[in-house]
Amino acid sequence: MDFGYSLSKSSTMKIENLENSKFKALAKLEPDATKCIGCGCCTASCSAGVFADMSLRQILLSLQRDCQDKYLPMLQNCMLCGKCMLVCPRGINTRHLILSICKIYGIEQ
Repeated sequence: MDFGYSLSKSSTMKIENLENSKFKALAKLEPDATKCIGCGCCTASCSAGVFADMSLRQILLSLQRDCQDKYLPMLQNCMLCGKCMLVCPRGINTRHLILSICKIYGIEQ
């Protein structure tokens, strides 16, 4: 069926075939990592996002896709203020999630 658009082969990937054992370890330690729907409320409310790149949505997506090198440094911009936790529609404890990501991926916060 043709919907008027298609995906090119270069932009598709099978997530289940990726080697993302660290993300699986994160999901086991912090189940909220898989609850995120990527709505962007956390990014929109982020105080650090005004001054520096900080997007939890991009970070989680990159961790799932095992291409975290570009986005993990963003975690150092997080002030752990908790504003993102207040606006999350899924009730994710984003502060604890960020600390768990730092622990698993060896980032000093």
